[in-house]
Amino acid sequence: MTRAIWLPLCLVLLLMGCASAPVIDRPTHRPVAGPSLRFGVDTLAFANEIRWKNPDKTELYANYCFVMARAVTQFHRFARFDPDQPRVAPAVYEELVSEVVARGPWEQSLPPEERVVIPGYASLHEFSAAQEEAVKGGLGTKFWTMVHWTNWRVFLPWSRAQQERVASETLDELDLGHPVQLLVTNLPKVELNHTVVAYDYRLYDGRFLEFIVYDPNEPNAPGWVAYDRADRRFFASGVYDTEPGLIRAFRMYYSPLL
Repeated sequence: MTRAIWLPLCLVLLLMGCASAPVIDRPTHRPVAGPSLRFGVDTLAFANEIRWKNPDKTELYANYCFVMARAVTQFHRFARFDPDQPRVAPAVYEELVSEVVARGPWEQSLPPEERVVIPGYASLHEFSAAQEEAVKGGLGTKFWTMVHWTNWRVFLPWSRAQQERVASETLDELDLGHPVQLLVTNLPKVELNHTVVAYDYRLYDGRFLEFIVYDPNEPNAPGWVAYDRADRRFFASGVYDTEPGLIRAFRMYYSPLL
């Protein structure tokens, strides 16, 4: 990419870190519609594996957290499950998964009649448990998600106003029934450079927002990423294998550029 293009992009990111944001003082409770995802139903059944925890395993499904989190949002928007239809061959399922994840995760949800139909299964969790290899094959490579230019935001200047905007926008999306993919990091501590999907939230102690998340590293139970409305900071309260503490959060894949 030429310098003429990089310069305005970098300026945009820097300004995003300095822009002001409204104080989150509106009522914060789940709307009647409830969570945007159902954990154990609309989430993947297999895990993004951790290399240091599997030293003797030669073929690891590792470093796929960005792919998996994005896929959960894509299935939410673009797929429909029909358990009454007959099941098909794994190769066909792999093609169907590829068709789902080929769409941009920022695109509007499709109406039911236009969605990719996954026959023979009632949910993403059931489907990915029974057809794990086909699903993994359809999800594709991890390379582009690992080098995606927006990942470099973790090294750029940030502000509490920017973090407050992330929390506020996440609340807005959840109230609309949209799951939100978040990039979370505690750099310069080399422990957490990861992504999760927020799908619900709660308010506790009158001060803290707790975003309930699907974590690709932990398919068996939800995680939590909290936001302190007074301090205007995020912290990890229940991220897989991460010591609780201050982190930074950024929204992911909500536009073609971001």
